[in-house]
Amino acid sequence: MMETLIEKCKQLKLKAFVDQLPEALSYATDKNWSAQKFLLHLADLELARRQQNRIDLRFKQSRLNEKITIDQFNFDYHKSRKNLKSTILQLTQTEFIEQKKDIILIGHPGTGKTFLAKCIGYTATLAGIKVLFTSAMDMINQLIAAEADHSLVKKLTYYQSPALLLIDEIGYLPLGSHGSNLFFQVISSRHQNSSTLITTNLAFSDWGKIFDSTTAATAIADRLVYNSEILVLEGESYRKREKKNNG
Repeated sequence: MMETLIEKCKQLKLKAFVDQLPEALSYATDKNWSAQKFLLHLADLELARRQQNRIDLRFKQSRLNEKITIDQFNFDYHKSRKNLKSTILQLTQTEFIEQKKDIILIGHPGTGKTFLAKCIGYTATLAGIKVLFTSAMDMINQLIAAEADHSLVKKLTYYQSPALLLIDEIGYLPLGSHGSNLFFQVISSRHQNSSTLITTNLAFSDWGKIFDSTTAATAIADRLVYNSEILVLEGESYRKREKKNNG
């Protein structure tokens, strides 16, 4: 009868039941559990498994490739980090995603922008939130390629659909007129509908260098700033300091 029950659990895709049933049944018998308590225990195991599967899927979808947590961030490195600590910790609670707020991290290379972006993104995946991490240039290249093979609408949806879109490294290379237009389409479609987190090495006044024109830069910045948290990270490169210390 046990084999038949396990087979039926397999058919119902109750993997936790399949994996835990013999052991759980033995434990329940030893503890003299009621049938109701035994079934409740198995149901809890199944729910926990499905929740973990959902988290695993969200991480895989996110393209983060590494699991970074806020306890790895050195808040003592620079006074700007200390001053922003409460705000940064608040962002790891993911409430801003429910509020559909945007986050803009500004700072020179090596000041911790990408680290924080990935940390916030990973925390969101743990909450079961759909996240996508991409560099600005990779996103634009993907959109241009999609346009060439007539799948632009599908690719735009790909970047529009996450509850949190992390766009890294804006400002290192100009996007050109066409790239700026595509970037605007992504930001415009997400505006007030979902959260976007951007890291950039340039102040807003220099965004015309990225987005081909001051007009395009203003239109993009206006939408991002409308309902956002703007964090400026200062100091010299943390990576360079670590290299010096380890050299």
